[in-house]
Amino acid sequence: MKRLSTADAAFEAAFRSLLDEARDTTARVDAAVAGIIQAIQAGGDAALLDLTRRFDRWSPADAAALRVTEAEIDTATAAIPADQRDALAAAARRIEAFHAAQLPRDITLDDGAGIVTGMRWGAIDAVGLYVPGGKAAYPSSVLMNALPARVAGVGRIAMCVPTPDGVLNPLVLAAARLAGVSEVWRIGGAQAVAAMAWGTASIAPVDRIVGPGNAYVAEAKRQAFGKVGIDSIAGPSEVVVLADGTNNADHVALDLLAQAEHDEAAQSILITDDAAFADRVVAAVDKALETLPRAAIAGASWRAHGAVIVVESWNQAVDLTNRLAPEHLQIMVEAPRALFARIRHAGAAFLGRHCPEALGDYVAGPNHVLPTGRTARFASGLSVFDFIKRTTWVEATEAGIAAIGPAAVVLAQAEGLDAHGLSVAARLRLNGPARLRLNGPTA
Repeated sequence: MKRLSTADAAFEAAFRSLLDEARDTTARVDAAVAGIIQAIQAGGDAALLDLTRRFDRWSPADAAALRVTEAEIDTATAAIPADQRDALAAAARRIEAFHAAQLPRDITLDDGAGIVTGMRWGAIDAVGLYVPGGKAAYPSSVLMNALPARVAGVGRIAMCVPTPDGVLNPLVLAAARLAGVSEVWRIGGAQAVAAMAWGTASIAPVDRIVGPGNAYVAEAKRQAFGKVGIDSIAGPSEVVVLADGTNNADHVALDLLAQAEHDEAAQSILITDDAAFADRVVAAVDKALETLPRAAIAGASWRAHGAVIVVESWNQAVDLTNRLAPEHLQIMVEAPRALFARIRHAGAAFLGRHCPEALGDYVAGPNHVLPTGRTARFASGLSVFDFIKRTTWVEATEAGIAAIGPAAVVLAQAEGLDAHGLSVAARLRLNGPARLRLNGPTA
């Protein structure tokens, strides 16, 4: 764990080193992923079956076995304890309501001179959803990815989830049904992304792929971009906690570990103006690691990538946070909204001493699929907007083209695009000296 202080002369160099730290990279798997994609393109279902046998440690009899049946989903859903079923439903209601509020309105603008312009929103036809299934099962990711797509009006939602040793998590299947997933495939890794992007005899291709995964999944999405749309290249999870010394150190320690337990490459950073409080939090983290079930993962993350930064003022804390542009930001001070108003870059923020980031992971409502690796400087979390697209339109009357057409002809002439200008000028009633010339020929 790194300990930094803005009072130290070497702070800036140390902080830049923290910013530049490569916690995860897909460069080392580029070639392997390219080979997997090529195998799917060439071999389709046969390659998909072979890769599933190799990487997921189970042997489907044929391509049909890759699809989870409705009967299997029925059985899994029925086996879920009532409290889990109720919690899942409560989360789904809140997530759906929050994303429904995001739906935009179409635009129609009449200039009164014969030109009407507009913008129409429409849903993507088919979306592929990748749900991680390696180190943990994530039914919450199913809800967070599928519900915005359903709210947006996507007609087909295909879900891929890896099933190591052939085992499926019942709660993941229940979440898929609750969220309106059209089809579930028990495949994972780069091969799942390739199958959704290029299609096989069994799996129809989609138009966009969303959802986080490991380095192979991230690299496959990168290589598939252009063939399909993607949400982002997700990296390891991260949190920055801004906390003053009046907080409960045990609470802050658990908030830091909640991110650290995701992955050994995850990052948890505490920024505080109280050095003694920082010491108490570090001690609380060490104590919690003694009993935390995922202590091996969380401890490795904390030791390799965790950081505690002691600042001399909250102005410094704001500046450092904006430079970090974290995926998750907790603000645990007396007036969190005032401090949040000065934060320009964060994927999602959680305000107050009673708002751990884990609320956002499950039940608050906003999406938990967020920009990582400082990409919050220019990117946003998953939303309804990832599943809809804009189409603009123009309608012109004879009076309308007469009003604005001459300017279009002039600009076409300036750009040397004769046919452009002629297509407009041919519709204009130009006589005598008012006739326009386009690079020589009379229009």
